[in-house]
Amino acid sequence: MKVLVVMGSKSDGHIAEKVTAVLDEFGVEYDVEVASAHRNPKKVEELAKKDDYDVFIAIAGLSAALPGVIAAHTIKPVIGVPVSAKLGGLDALLSIAQLPPGVPVATVGIDNGKNAALLAIEILALKDEGLKKKLEEYREKMRG
Repeated sequence: MKVLVVMGSKSDGHIAEKVTAVLDEFGVEYDVEVASAHRNPKKVEELAKKDDYDVFIAIAGLSAALPGVIAAHTIKPVIGVPVSAKLGGLDALLSIAQLPPGVPVATVGIDNGKNAALLAIEILALKDEGLKKKLEEYREKMRG
């Protein structure tokens, strides 16, 4: 099982690092790509159509079209991470959360790459008992 982390810009690298740190902690395989929905739409489409990945995490600021464009090209889960590039990230948050019916994207909080990774792991854990156990242990540590 594998996750693809897509950043709309290299400047989103600090958010991607939050994502990959959690994926590393749980031993989840991933790849990281930079592909802008506006500057590289063909690349985004090609990435979204790859069978190699079970979940996509799309990190985007400003107009934040990336998560929706990925979702338009796949039926696999897409998690959008809005970036606080302008307007405190509210523009990106609303762009990701307010997609039209029929093309859903899960949305986490602004700059919250950690939650995006945890949500991806929860999705993968539906079919992976080892990940499920690690999540249960993680949550137990949070309580203690």
